[in-house]
Amino acid sequence: MKFSARIKEYLGHQFNLPEDQVERMLPEFKRTLSGHMENLERVYHQQCLDDLAKAAHTIKGAFLNLGLTDCAALAMKIEEGAIHKDESMDYGALITDMGVIVDNIINEQ
Repeated sequence: MKFSARIKEYLGHQFNLPEDQVERMLPEFKRTLSGHMENLERVYHQQCLDDLAKAAHTIKGAFLNLGLTDCAALAMKIEEGAIHKDESMDYGALITDMGVIVDNIINEQ
């Protein structure tokens, strides 16, 4: 199932929103998600694990608000690793994987 369809189904069911209203809201959700992803990438390059944990927490919440629990799990992995100062974790690879997912969500037709 496409990301947009999953989001629409979740928001419709969870919040009892009509499909046309969700359709109108979807572009803003995508812009917000894109901004959170840009922030996560920026913070990663600053190499501060505390800030990385906060940025990962924020994007995790955005994913959960859209019903994308599998995507939120990836963000939570980054968040937990950063909280515990796990320097063996390949944050760059995880963030790259998340960036691919976010790009797919944003560019999906």
